[in-house]
Amino acid sequence: MRLTEEFFHRDCLEVAPALVGKVLVRQLEDGSQIRLRISETEAYRGETDTACHAHKGRTKRTEVLYQEAGQIYVYLCYGMHWLLNFVTGEKEQPQAVLIRACEGAEGPGKLTKKLMVDGHLNRTSVFEQKELWVEDDGVRREILTDTRVGIGYASKEDQERLWRFKGKAAE
Repeated sequence: MRLTEEFFHRDCLEVAPALVGKVLVRQLEDGSQIRLRISETEAYRGETDTACHAHKGRTKRTEVLYQEAGQIYVYLCYGMHWLLNFVTGEKEQPQAVLIRACEGAEGPGKLTKKLMVDGHLNRTSVFEQKELWVEDDGVRREILTDTRVGIGYASKEDQERLWRFKGKAAE
C-alpha cells in the first residue's frame, strides 16, 4: 500500500523511524520497477537544528523544506552524490528525513544511483508523480538509534543527537 500524506504529515522524529522497513519504489520509463527496502534514515529538524539545511533560513535551495509534507528534496552532495529526502511535518516548519540506506544499497549515494534518482525529482510531490513513491508491505523492523553521519559542521549538541534510525536485520 502506498504511503499517504497523513504518514508524512508528522514530525520528522516520528516519520524517520517509521520509514525503516518501508519500500522505495522507482518506476522507470519502460514500466519496470526497482524496489528497495529502507534500512536507515536520519531526521533533520528545522531552523534550530544546526545540521539541517534550513538552519540558516530560507534560500533557493532550502525553499522545498518549507513546503507541504511529502515533497521530495534531492540535492547534490560533494558535487557527485544525489541524496534523497522527504519533507515532513507542517508547512513553513522545515523538516526532512534523509534516506540513508536501503537493503542492497548501503549509503545515500549508492541508493540514489541504484534507483536512478537525480535532481529532476527535487521539489516534486511523492504523491503526485509516478516515478518514485514509498509503500508499506507490512514488514516491521526493530529500530536502533545512533548519531547522524557527516555533520561535522553542526553544533556538538546536534552532532550527538540520536536521530539516525537503523533497522535491526531480520533473523
